[in-house]
Amino acid sequence: MTEVTEVAAPTGRVYVDKQTPQAFRAMLGTAEAVRQAAAEAGLDRRLVELVNLRVSQLNGCAYCLDVHTKAALKEGEGVQRLGVLAAWRDAAVFDARERAALALAEATTHPADAAAQEAAYAQARQVFDDGQISAVIWVAITINAFNRVSILSKHPVRPAR
Repeated sequence: MTEVTEVAAPTGRVYVDKQTPQAFRAMLGTAEAVRQAAAEAGLDRRLVELVNLRVSQLNGCAYCLDVHTKAALKEGEGVQRLGVLAAWRDAAVFDARERAALALAEATTHPADAAAQEAAYAQARQVFDDGQISAVIWVAITINAFNRVSILSKHPVRPAR
């Protein structure tokens, strides 16, 4: 019988991505397929990062917020828009497509709110085709899964160098 080596964080939590790497690799494969589907649907990478960030805000995932803030900045996203993303409904800096994607991402993250889900879908129908709606939902589903891995593992956010 072989001994399973635990991969624990300093907090005593298990880094589930390292403890069960085959499952995490499958998630990474899904994320790559979702990125490709979003690109093929014509979704701008900055829009994808806004969805990743908004879902991570809702879930309180510090690690994913750190990763996707850096990614958004690398893609040319502005500091002002990132700073007001949590209050996107009250900020005139987001266009109709971005607003629709953010509403759909929130509805995907909180699917029990049926009224918000219906409103988000109606809003998305005005600016996205079926492939784009599917891609936005898949981006939100995927980042929700990664948020849970990072939150439950307590992945650390290290100071920038």
